Amino acid sequence: MLFPILPRSCYTWLMEPRRVMDIVWLGDPLCGDPWLVGGKASSLSRLAASQRIPPGFCVTAAAHARRIANQTDTLPHELYQMVGAAYHSLASRCGAASPSVAVRSSAPDEDGRTASFAGQYRTFLNVAGVDSVAKAIAECWAAVGSERLQVYRDRQGGGTPDGIIAVLVQQLVAADQSAVAFSANPVTRRRDEVLINCNLGLGESIVSGTANPDTYAVRKSDWAITTRRVGDKSNMVVPGTTGTRAVPVPRSMRNRPAMSDTQVVRVAQLAESLEKATGWPVDIECCYTGGDLFLLQCRPITTISGA
Repeated sequence: MLFPILPRSCYTWLMEPRRVMDIVWLGDPLCGDPWLVGGKASSLSRLAASQRIPPGFCVTAAAHARRIANQTDTLPHELYQMVGAAYHSLASRCGAASPSVAVRSSAPDEDGRTASFAGQYRTFLNVAGVDSVAKAIAECWAAVGSERLQVYRDRQGGGTPDGIIAVLVQQLVAADQSAVAFSANPVTRRRDEVLINCNLGLGESIVSGTANPDTYAVRKSDWAITTRRVGDKSNMVVPGTTGTRAVPVPRSMRNRPAMSDTQVVRVAQLAESLEKATGWPVDIECCYTGGDLFLLQCRPITTISGA
C-alpha cells in the first residue's frame, strides 16, 4: 500500500529521537512505514516475506531530520556507530567480512502512484566498509538539496518537507543478468502483456540507457513471448574494485539473448504477481545470479492512465 504526502506539520515527530528508531531492517514491521523509511525501502520491506530480496537495513528519515536540525555535514558519532553495527550484522547475514552493498536514497515522496522520482535521488553501488558506507549515506543526504531535484519536486506539486529522506543499505547482488520489467506495456499501453528489457551484468546499463538491451513482450494469458528483439549488447556494467565499471561484452555473446526464454517468462510472472499484490501496474528491477531471481525494486507505473 502506498500513501500520499503528508503536510509538513506531520513530520515534526521525526525530530524526536526517543520516539522512533534510527535504523530498521527490511522485513521489520516498522520498515513498512514510508514516512520513516521512504517509498523505495517500505515497498521492498512489505514484499520481503514473499519475495527473494537481498537483505538490508535503512537509516531512517528520523536520523536525517536530526542531522538537519543539528546542521552537521557528516554522520553524528552515535549514528556512525549504529551504522557500523548494522553493517557488521549484515556481513554475518551475507557470510562476508566486508560485503559489497548498494546505498540508495529512499524518500517519502518517492515511488508513489503519481510521481516515481526515478533517477532523481542518489544511488551508490559496490560500496564496502563502514567508512565508505557512512560517506555514501552522507552524500545521499547532501544530494537532496540539488537544484535538479527541486525542479522535479516543484513540477510534481509536492515533495519531501525540508528534504528529509531515509537511506537504504542493501547487499549488492553480483548479477549474471538483470532486467527491468513493466507489468503493463508503457509503449503500447496494453495491460495484458509484460514488457521486459534485459542485459548481462548489473541493471545499471539498462536504467542509465548506456546499453542496447534485449526487449521482450510476454502475453499474460498464456505466457507466450509475442515480441522478441535481441539487442547488440556492446557493453555491460559490473562491480569494479570500488563502484562499478562498464566493460565490453564478448563478441560471441553480443547478439545472443542475455536470458533464456524460461528466465524471461519467470520475470514476466514476477511482474504480474507484484501487480496483483500491490493492486496496480508496476515497474520492477530484478536480476539473476546463479539461477536465482532476486527482486531489487518495485514501484507503480506512473505513465499509464488508470495505473
